[in-house]
Amino acid sequence: MINVAIDGPAGAGKSTVAKAAAKELSYIYVDTGALYRTIALNAVRNGVADDEQGIIDMLSSTEVELGYENGVQKVYLNGEEVSAFIRTPEISMGASKVSAIPKVREFLLELQREIARKNNVIMDGRDIATVVLPDADVKIFLFASPECRAKRRYDELIEKGESVMYEDVLADVNQRDYQDSHREIAPLKPSEDSIMLDTSELSLEESIQAVVNCVKENI
Repeated sequence: MINVAIDGPAGAGKSTVAKAAAKELSYIYVDTGALYRTIALNAVRNGVADDEQGIIDMLSSTEVELGYENGVQKVYLNGEEVSAFIRTPEISMGASKVSAIPKVREFLLELQREIARKNNVIMDGRDIATVVLPDADVKIFLFASPECRAKRRYDELIEKGESVMYEDVLADVNQRDYQDSHREIAPLKPSEDSIMLDTSELSLEESIQAVVNCVKENI
């Protein structure tokens, strides 16, 4: 099986780029962020979002699964398809919080590795090359400047009809970066053998092609 690991900060376009690249290469795309978002959603629903022990206790009654419909990833929480509920700013920040809890990472680790063992995958997240798939065939660290990532996110939210300020979105991006890079467990950082890919000046199509080329050149 061929495993491709893509890491990088929030808003770098990892999911969009990885999904399209996987489609072009006929691989399965695994959005690990969706798994952490699902844990965060469950924590909010259970009223334990700010209670680390409460989140840990909740795991014993939590079942997270990934499914695929026409190549599109769907995420399930205790049998309910929750893909539409995990993309809010509240759940994004919640995902960053729960991902700092070792027991949560442990809980999701085997699920991610099991998928990679059985399929050709492009898996994206924060610590795929360093922790989840350290033996991945290709490792890419996809990044862009905080201002560029905030602008992309801002445009996306405005397009959805949400009322937001660019400055607030940028502050969220910087806060998320700080949380992800300073946590004790699996902090966000490129692995020593990752290919560094800056998408600040690249269009979406150029970013996708750059990832596809990286994969083809390195397997």
